[in-house]
Parts: sequence; C-alpha cells; structure tokens
Amino acid sequence: MDVSQSLSVRRYPEPAAALRLIKPITWFPPMWAYVCGVIASGASPIGQWHLVLLGVLLAGPIVCGMSQAANDWCDRHVDAINEPDRPIPSGRIPGRWGLWIALAMSALSLFVGWQLGPWGFAATVVGVAAAWAYSAEPVRLKRSGWWGPGLVGLSYETLPWITGAAVLSAGAPRAEVLIIALLYGIGAHGIMTLNDFKALEGDRQTGVNSLPVTLGPRRAAQVACWVMSVPQVAVIALLFLWDRPLHAAGVGAVLAVQFWAMTVMFKDPRGKAPWYNGTGVLLYVSGMMIAAFALRGLT
Repeated sequence: MDVSQSLSVRRYPEPAAALRLIKPITWFPPMWAYVCGVIASGASPIGQWHLVLLGVLLAGPIVCGMSQAANDWCDRHVDAINEPDRPIPSGRIPGRWGLWIALAMSALSLFVGWQLGPWGFAATVVGVAAAWAYSAEPVRLKRSGWWGPGLVGLSYETLPWITGAAVLSAGAPRAEVLIIALLYGIGAHGIMTLNDFKALEGDRQTGVNSLPVTLGPRRAAQVACWVMSVPQVAVIALLFLWDRPLHAAGVGAVLAVQFWAMTVMFKDPRGKAPWYNGTGVLLYVSGMMIAAFALRGLT
C-alpha cells in the first residue's frame, strides 16, 4: 500500500497515533536544557515556579512536539520507505491531519511563548521558524548533513538553555552561560548525525544528504564523535579557567565514559548508533547539568 492509498483509509486521526506523531521520547533534551538554563542563571525559582513549569512544557511537549509533527508531515514519503508503520504513512493520521496538527501546535507554541515575556516569546519564534526551516520546502535544511543537524542541535540544546536563563533572570544571560550553551548545542550536531543512521536508505533514495549517506556509516560515526567530544573538552577547559575544578572533573568523567561507548559503537557504527543514542546521550546531558551548576556558582 502506497502513501496516498493509506491516507484514505481513515477520516480522523487515531489518538495513540497522534501521540506517537509528536514523539514524547524526543521532548527530554530541550526540557533538560531549559532546566539547565534555569539553574545556570543563578536566579532563585522561588516565586517563579510557573515560569519554570511553563518553560519546560513549552520546550518539550509543545515546541518539540510541534517540530516532530512538522517533520513527519514533510517526511511522509521518506518514512514510507524507512518506517512505513509511522502514523502518517500507515494511514493512522489520514489526509492532511499531520499538517493541521503541526500548524495548530505552531500557533499554540507562540501563544504559550507569549506568556513567558519578551525573551520567551522571541525564543519561541526562533524555535518555530527553525522547525519549519529544517523540514519544509523550499528551505528544508534537513537535506544537508551539516546544516540540518547543526540547526537541530542548537534548537534542542542552546536555544532552550539560553531561554531558561533569560526568562528566570529577566534579562540577557551572562557571557559564560551563552558560551557553554553554545558549545553544548554545537556538540549536539553529532547526536543528530547518529540519529540519521536509522533513515539511511530512505535518505539516500530521496536526496537527503545526511552524513551517513555522504560519508558512509563509519566515517559519519567518527565525525559525529569528534563533533560531540571537542566542545566538551572546551567546556572542561573553561571550567578550569573559571576556577571550577570539581565540576570540570565531573564533565571529564562523563566524557571518559563516552569515549568507551564510542569504541563500542565503532565496531558496528550502523548497528550500534541507536544504542549509543541511548547510552552516550545520557552521559552528554549529565555533563550539561554539571556545567549548569558550575555556572550557577559563578554568580
């Protein structure tokens, strides 16, 4: 059954498929990054818990969920090759419901972002624009193995981190917060590259030039690991420079375990990439939280 045939089977979305469309498992990184920003700001959350909760919901279920719906709608033909059981190609999200859900969540994102003040709203506008620029024609930065993962990494880690810091402190974050948030966003490019391994065949057939397609699995895995590692080394060096040796050692420890996980992945890059995304990413975000507490101590 092709995509056009499957889309005509149902009139309304299946509720479970609608939840799967917005992929709850992907919400964690931006939610975590927003909390890192809150902590790094040095501002007390007392009396501002509503801004913390609203920001976490905005970063995860709302904006990230919207981006997943937009991506699945724009990728429905690719998914018919890679993962035909996904909500849209399987017909459980029929017709143009995938597009309508993405558009409705875009509007909801902007409405909620407005409640977080000028910094929160500006960040939401950037996040929504980035989501559509990544997936939709004619921009479709996803076609590039460099620009696409870079945009997602900055949107998932840097943007919510800076937003959390700005919203809680009601002003521009300190330079140290901006630098660390940017480094972790750059490093997340490697995580996004490893995530592209699962779509290798469909990407190759539909002209998406992800790094696994253009470089091959082994070289793409090597590039991804370098991209993840170098920013973390820079974070460690900066924490030492800022007189936070214990925090620097903590980030160094989680990076050392990542190096071990990388050696495991190199034995079978394509087969082990999903395993690394579960193991290495947990270590990566643990280092983010350690760095956030280090920044809090700089205030």
